[in-house]
Amino acid sequence: MNSMNRAGRALLVATTLVALAAAVPALAAEPARSGPPLWELGGAVFGVSQQAYPGADEHLNRALVLPYFIYRGRVLRADRETAGLRAFKTERYELDVGVAGSFGGGDDEIKARQGMRELGTLVELGPRLKIRLGEGGGHAGSWRLDLPVRGVFDLNDSGRHRGMAFEPELLFQRQAKGGWRYSTGLSAIVADRRLAEHFYGVSALDARPGRAAYAAQSGLVAWRLSVSATRALGRDWRIFGFARLDSVAGAANEASPLVRQTTGSTVGLGLTYTWMRSEASAHD
Repeated sequence: MNSMNRAGRALLVATTLVALAAAVPALAAEPARSGPPLWELGGAVFGVSQQAYPGADEHLNRALVLPYFIYRGRVLRADRETAGLRAFKTERYELDVGVAGSFGGGDDEIKARQGMRELGTLVELGPRLKIRLGEGGGHAGSWRLDLPVRGVFDLNDSGRHRGMAFEPELLFQRQAKGGWRYSTGLSAIVADRRLAEHFYGVSALDARPGRAAYAAQSGLVAWRLSVSATRALGRDWRIFGFARLDSVAGAANEASPLVRQTTGSTVGLGLTYTWMRSEASAHD
């Protein structure tokens, strides 16, 4: 990862932790009968092999060791899915502020972008409506529809706004009898023209043989299928893994010269340790 200012590094730590937890829905789950604790303090170590961007034919490999802090208040929350505030929650609906993120890389790592501006580490932040669609008893699992709208910011460029993204996602979550918790999701990523240009636009100055100038357009960026799983290893340790498959088939910018293949994958594996936790239970 390229160098960034101190504020950018601090923000990256916080947002990466929340984004990681969002990718692994049961990461911070506590098996105590009274429910998860109000707060937890611990650390996480994980490695990720990420497709550079949807349509890229190269991967970015990252390994991180980070502290994490989780707080599950009634309104103020920083947990596996929420970053900041939960505006309201009913039996069926919930509105909160969600976060996601992706690592960036320079033209030395992404050959298709040689000579072009680097793709910075991006953080997505914005409101999200969650709709519970149904829940079975025991280990049957539950269905949910997420409707997030997020602003996208580039940590490698002083937090510059790169555009807006909308990613409706249908989720299925289940806790298996063997102690495993897992989730699967199917989503569509839609971007405005500004964000699409960041990924797929090629200016006249950046054009070269095999990479013609291209003006990106708003619309579908990719279809995404994701899976994740986590399991407690005793009281304080937890292992987790996640994978996703992105496809740009039928996407608005499938014709961009920066699109080198139709499908691509991202995988990650990690371990968390909870150092301290509160005696009080969380507010749900």
